[in-house]
Amino acid sequence: MKLRKGRATACLAVLAVLVISGVSCATKAVGNVLDSDNAGNGSSDNNQQPDISSAGESTTVETTTEPIQEDKRVHVIAAGDNLIHYSVFKNAERLAGEGENYDFKPIYENVKYLIEDADVAVLNQETIISESNPVRGADGGALLFNSPPEVADAVIDLGFDVFTMANNHLLDFGASALEESINFWNEKAETYDLTILGAYLNEEDSENIRVREVNGVKIAFLAYAEHINGFEFPYDSPLRVIMNYEEDIIERQIKEAKEIADAVIVSAHWGVEDTHVVSDDRIELANKMVNWGADVILGGHTHTAETMEWIERDDGTRGFVYYSMGNFICCQTDNFNLIGEMPDFDIVVDGATGEVRLEDVGCIPNIIHYEAGDYSNLGVYPYSKYTPELAAVHGIPYAVPAGTYTTFSWDILNDIINENIPEEFRKLDK
Repeated sequence: MKLRKGRATACLAVLAVLVISGVSCATKAVGNVLDSDNAGNGSSDNNQQPDISSAGESTTVETTTEPIQEDKRVHVIAAGDNLIHYSVFKNAERLAGEGENYDFKPIYENVKYLIEDADVAVLNQETIISESNPVRGADGGALLFNSPPEVADAVIDLGFDVFTMANNHLLDFGASALEESINFWNEKAETYDLTILGAYLNEEDSENIRVREVNGVKIAFLAYAEHINGFEFPYDSPLRVIMNYEEDIIERQIKEAKEIADAVIVSAHWGVEDTHVVSDDRIELANKMVNWGADVILGGHTHTAETMEWIERDDGTRGFVYYSMGNFICCQTDNFNLIGEMPDFDIVVDGATGEVRLEDVGCIPNIIHYEAGDYSNLGVYPYSKYTPELAAVHGIPYAVPAGTYTTFSWDILNDIINENIPEEFRKLDK
């Protein structure tokens, strides 16, 4: 509704007064009109109060501002193979108090602040947990692993809430043990609000894409394995693990995940053990995954820290691949197995456009430390908490059975980091 010309003029004339006095523009305009009429009649009664109810219509002009939509942000941290060797659980056995079998928590205590600080923390659980089978950790020369349930208690307490199980050790104790392990973790998931994936009770379960909503951001998780150490599922087993060569399924799942979530994180168990060389087939598959819609690929299995890089999609957007995170914990005896990576990045959903991007992308090197020939004082350290003094007393030169690369020092671990983690992605001070 427009003001009449005379009233609009009056409003402009008294604008400064209105700001100070708080009197409405419409009320002041009516008063000026009445004063003008009275002056024409010879009246000079300035104390007369105007009759607003009979003065005609007034207008209130309101200015509205669209609220600024803030970006949504999720801080993610991940870790590589949680590889429970014989000497790992023997350390936990020594650390256990009266009435306890194992206590793994002190082994991880130096990195707990990093895991707790994340909005989402992802761990590759390399070993099954089957309570009906004996605890094993590749002792006796056989590369068979079955871990005590206290491992789960420790890593859940540590702050991990997403656990991937797609790896080569799933059938170390057969299909029944794997089924028991899946059920074990599914029960933990119900109790502690965890996300478990990578090994599934049946085909339908494998098609149930796991999505976790954090800070208003939906993140889908997928996990695939290259092989299962030559073991095979019984022909009548409903258990399901999706293998890397099943690219048609992987493509479909990644695209479906992108439809139902803001971001997609893929865990890929792949590569050749004990090498830092990234094979061409992994580079090719990583590029396919990113173009299908994967935003981050978390590689594992090689037990070594490998390089990482951005991959540009055909549409100009980008995803990121960590080719191998190496070990999170282990008791291996080659120096290159004792340096791992903890991916550390933010997923950001733009408040104005809804576009998804990655920020502050990099990784925190982690060092696995033990002493003497019995692997005592085992623990995982972030680079910022490890020291030349600790490196000087590392037990790898004395460990039995001995590896091939048994020397260790502050310079050696820095050489491994410098050669395999690009400088732009190193987070050495966290």
